[in-house]
Amino acid sequence: MTDLPSLTFDGDRSRSDAELLRLQECATEPIRIIGRIQSHGMLFGIDEATGVVVVASENAEHWLGRPLRDAGSEMLTWAIGHGSAVDPVRADFEGAAYDVIAHRGTSPLLIELEPIIPDLDYVRTGVVGAIQRLAGISDPDELRRQAAREIKDITGYDRVMCYHFHDDGHGAIVADEREPDMEPYFGLRFPASDIPVQARALYIEKRSRLIAHTDDPGLALQTLLPEDAPVDLGTTELRAVSPHHLQFMRNMGQASTVSFGIVIDDRLVGMFTCAHRTPRRVPVLLRRALEVMATQVGTQLAAAEQIRRLRRQLEARERRIAIIAPIYGRTDVGSVLMSGEHTVLDVVPADGALLRLGDAVHTVGVVPATDRLLAVVDELGAGRLLWEALPLERPELAVEVPGVTGLLVVPLGGDGDTLVFVRSEVARSVDWLGDQRAENRDHPLSPRRSFSAWRESVTGRSLPWGEHAQDAFDLGEEIRAAIVGRTQAELAELALRDALTGLHNRRFLDDRLDELLRGSEKAVAVVFLDLDDFKLVNDTYGHEMGDAVLAAIGRRLSGVARGSDVVVRLGGDEFVLVCVDAGPAEAAAIAGRALAAITEPIVVRDAEIRVNASAGIVAAERGIAPGALLAAADAAMYRAKGEGGGRVSA
Repeated sequence: MTDLPSLTFDGDRSRSDAELLRLQECATEPIRIIGRIQSHGMLFGIDEATGVVVVASENAEHWLGRPLRDAGSEMLTWAIGHGSAVDPVRADFEGAAYDVIAHRGTSPLLIELEPIIPDLDYVRTGVVGAIQRLAGISDPDELRRQAAREIKDITGYDRVMCYHFHDDGHGAIVADEREPDMEPYFGLRFPASDIPVQARALYIEKRSRLIAHTDDPGLALQTLLPEDAPVDLGTTELRAVSPHHLQFMRNMGQASTVSFGIVIDDRLVGMFTCAHRTPRRVPVLLRRALEVMATQVGTQLAAAEQIRRLRRQLEARERRIAIIAPIYGRTDVGSVLMSGEHTVLDVVPADGALLRLGDAVHTVGVVPATDRLLAVVDELGAGRLLWEALPLERPELAVEVPGVTGLLVVPLGGDGDTLVFVRSEVARSVDWLGDQRAENRDHPLSPRRSFSAWRESVTGRSLPWGEHAQDAFDLGEEIRAAIVGRTQAELAELALRDALTGLHNRRFLDDRLDELLRGSEKAVAVVFLDLDDFKLVNDTYGHEMGDAVLAAIGRRLSGVARGSDVVVRLGGDEFVLVCVDAGPAEAAAIAGRALAAITEPIVVRDAEIRVNASAGIVAAERGIAPGALLAAADAAMYRAKGEGGGRVSA
């Protein structure tokens, strides 16, 4: 189900304060050391060193100070010595049959006796078939509904609900199997205080909880222990019920309940709750079987969630790649992200987005005045990056950006580089399990009087960012990585380029020749070019003019070279053309075109400058080293100079 915002009741501060008060009150209630049990069973605390009963419920207090082995029940004695809570033992005690639950590791050793229910003794066998039928369901909603239906059929309770707990503590009823004459609860929400934190924590230790009768006054525990040694009943079956919760149940029309926790990775993510309008009790062996079913449901829900998350992550990654990939080219980063075929709004659904990179600001979609938005973002600071109710939480800033309710700020490093997503208000309705207003309670700490569905309008909020927040932060990481990768690639490219002409340099030439001469079957020829008497240009016009002439010659050589050729400036006034897939004749033709291009007048600052060049050509022979090939071409060039210059020599 779609996540709702945190239940702080921003529109009604008094409700928010009352909810906080209820949570605080529930947190202090001593539900583990309540000192009473439900009256349908017996509880004993046994000193394991002596075997003597040191704690007993008041319906068995005559056993205080005596060993239970005196009862003459061999199975009871065996259960005390070897039994476990997860696997109750059937035993006779004082003329009746009981299921005996031994809680190993407690001090004193706690032993519970629950009378058997003959009519339901073998109902648990139906759980096996139910688990088999549920095993093939992969859709989470259908799984919860079908599991609730199966539990209702097995237990006979009037209503079986499945709860789902959201991260902020509030819950939702995601399945509701009920008798036809009962009010529907499916889809309703309830606040965290309905099932407070410490009550939920008990379901991690103990996966089920039975309340047999809301009007049961319970039985007190009698003890031989010191007064400052209360008995922890947290994991027991018979632990009595908080008076507040009993009133809550009665207000809901529930005379009895049994609940089963859905636990995933040691987190209580949901619960099956069976409710009946009259007192009802199911045997402990059936509860154990249904605990197994709830565990199976939890395992299937975890698997379905993992598959959903992986699919979603893959889809989100593909959307990010489509946007990020062009950054590695030479296109403008802002244009790529904000106005390309795909934009950042394809990754994070929002009304608009703003990108600040250095002094440049780009936007896409509907965005308020950029200077105001950036001022608000800067004022909010880096401590919090996600906002869903800006007008409620920071009204003094919200007025600066009218229409913006949700903000998601993604820092990109650098000096204030930022990607900001904005969302407008979305009014929604929330259906609650009972009117949440104070008028529906006797006082702030009491349970709601009515649990009929109550609809509340939620305003002043955007849609929750939810998983899209992580998408945005992942996008930010990949934008940073792409910018860094692009910068590194540009630096690496610069290391292989001549800064003056933009041509490849000697380092690149050595690598390329080595690659061609070792791994290519194509013919390779080298043209070595040197400008004739270029020193006169520098002496006459100055080095700045000379550099301009060299840059112009570099452009001309690039113009006469073929697409497969490599044009290199070795340094000074020396250039090399590597002609790939060319023999001596074709290389000579390229060299001739190069000399002709060089001799054309070069105009720099209204001065017309003429230069000549000499060229040497060498065709590579099999096995020749790059250095030897360049040396041979250099020697050929000097032969051309010796013959008067301005010519080609082989």
